[in-house]
Amino acid sequence: MIRIFSMIILSMITVVIIMPFIKKIAIQIDAVDIPGGRHIHKKVIPKLGGLAIFIGFLVGYMVFGSPSPIMNAVLIGSFIIILTGVVDDICDLGPLPQFIGQLAAACVIVFYGQLLIRDVSAFNIKIDFSILSYPLTLFFILGCINCINFIDGLDGLSGGISGIYFLTVGIIGTIQLKTGLDITLAFVMLGAILGFLVYNFYPASVFAGDTGSNFMGFMISIVALLGFKNVTMTSFLIPLIILAIPILDTLFAILRRLLKGQAITEGDACHLHHQLLNHNLSQRTSVLIIYAIDILFAIASIFYVVGDTKMGYSLYIILTIIVVVFVLKTNILFDHDKIRKNKKKA
Repeated sequence: MIRIFSMIILSMITVVIIMPFIKKIAIQIDAVDIPGGRHIHKKVIPKLGGLAIFIGFLVGYMVFGSPSPIMNAVLIGSFIIILTGVVDDICDLGPLPQFIGQLAAACVIVFYGQLLIRDVSAFNIKIDFSILSYPLTLFFILGCINCINFIDGLDGLSGGISGIYFLTVGIIGTIQLKTGLDITLAFVMLGAILGFLVYNFYPASVFAGDTGSNFMGFMISIVALLGFKNVTMTSFLIPLIILAIPILDTLFAILRRLLKGQAITEGDACHLHHQLLNHNLSQRTSVLIIYAIDILFAIASIFYVVGDTKMGYSLYIILTIIVVVFVLKTNILFDHDKIRKNKKKA
């Protein structure tokens, strides 16, 4: 427990100390978010908070981690993600160059690090993905990155969701008495994100930017692959269930844009957090509601892992029903306002 708290505190304090300097650098190089459009903040805010998270992660790893070929791949991939994010936060690269940077980082993990989803087992059936392990793992890494990127729309949202994920993985690992690289990275990332949230929770004085959202999503995929590779299907699904809210929000965004004939990379203001704001809830309240739902999914996962599968299943079902009802009653998937107007015209 002393080691766990030391990992969290060291990376957290590192981020808290260096963040003021990162904010000044961001302003100097014009890596700032301008109000207007889909942005709901009222003033110019620096957006290199992700760089501070990365530095906190590096410090924590250097003190508590151990070198390995897989970790070399993680560090190289992280540098690619951070470099792409910083350039994008300054120059707004656009979707394609961002995707190329994400893909390059994922390729380092898959082809150099050989961290792959090789096989899973469920219902006494073992599935060996063989050569498909490579595209499947690439898809998984890119999916995690963009889930966090898509949900990064309110103060403290992407950081809080990522922090809940790393905390849950850390708790599950501690219960199972695991001490591997995945647990070390989970607690180091948790500390770095907590330090970031000191400045990012509403009202935020700094944003994660694409640097931060991409890096947090990238590390989520790495921890998932490290901790749940070559195991049963249910164990593989647990990380995805912990990330239920950003995953569902991303899927609904893709479906919504396809139904409207839009490009899936085209931004809009119909995400889950936008729907909460449309119900006259404040930013802080909206974020806390999403935190609460995500924490319940995490608790269900912990119950499932420790052996109380009935409680885990019950929570999963209840939460899924709540999410589905909310989606059907809001404009997350269908534009109900437009449908009502068309009915009146008819």
